[in-house]
Amino acid sequence: STDLTSTVGYDSIIQHLNDSRKNCKEFEDFLKERAIIEEKYGKELINLSKKKPCGQTELNTLKRSLDIFKQQIDKVGQGHIQLAQTLREEAKKMEDFREKQKLNRKKIELIMEAIHKNRNLQYKKTTEVKKTCCFFLPCGALLYLSSLSHFWQLFLKLAQTKSALEDSDRSYQQNVTTLEKIREEWQKEHIKACEFFETQEYERINYFRNALWLHVNQLSQGCVQNDEKYEEIRKSLEMCSIEKDIDCFVNLRRTGTLAPAPVVYENYYDTQRNAIPVRSPVHVPISR
Repeated sequence: STDLTSTVGYDSIIQHLNDSRKNCKEFEDFLKERAIIEEKYGKELINLSKKKPCGQTELNTLKRSLDIFKQQIDKVGQGHIQLAQTLREEAKKMEDFREKQKLNRKKIELIMEAIHKNRNLQYKKTTEVKKTCCFFLPCGALLYLSSLSHFWQLFLKLAQTKSALEDSDRSYQQNVTTLEKIREEWQKEHIKACEFFETQEYERINYFRNALWLHVNQLSQGCVQNDEKYEEIRKSLEMCSIEKDIDCFVNLRRTGTLAPAPVVYENYYDTQRNAIPVRSPVHVPISR
């Protein structure tokens, strides 16, 4: 800005840097919230795999597949818990980066605040001295044109006014010189501050981009690892043999190698009848 005391441009940069820091904080909070979700999900999977029955009475190859299934689900849960810890570590790194930039910025901001204050005070002082000089000029002219009857008095006042004017002018020149030095120093520091802030913003965007890239890679890696665990389940299912499982059940539960003998009809009635002896009839004499 052409206004020496203006800080509009500087304030705009500081506002942008504050917004940038806020954006980093938002991503940091996002990672922390995601970590909470991942940890909770992982714990729920582990509890599910350990406590919930899943085909517990199955036999042989299918039973092995189910055991592997629960083991791998348990590992998937552990993987999510590990991912949660990784996300917390990444969030802490982002926090450390953000705080480091804040501390480095604070040093520059304190320098700029001091130089702005010094510049504004000197500008105000120089302006006041300049007004004083401008005030004395018409006074001198007025005194010179006054009545001759007061010549000596006026001459004395004119001399005093001239001396005060010279003093004011000298003071004004000195203040202008001082202000110009301060302006040059401020401009130099302002450029250095802008270059520092630009470097910080470059580092921040680069760090933010890399952090987001790393986060996505971590999620992809988690999916790959989970798929490897699921592949173990698929391999175990490929080894599952229906025939073997049925044979296993038969061998485990069989009660013998012989079937019951055929049931044949036995004529118990004829057998019993033939076994009973037949007696001759008894002749009882008839009495007369």
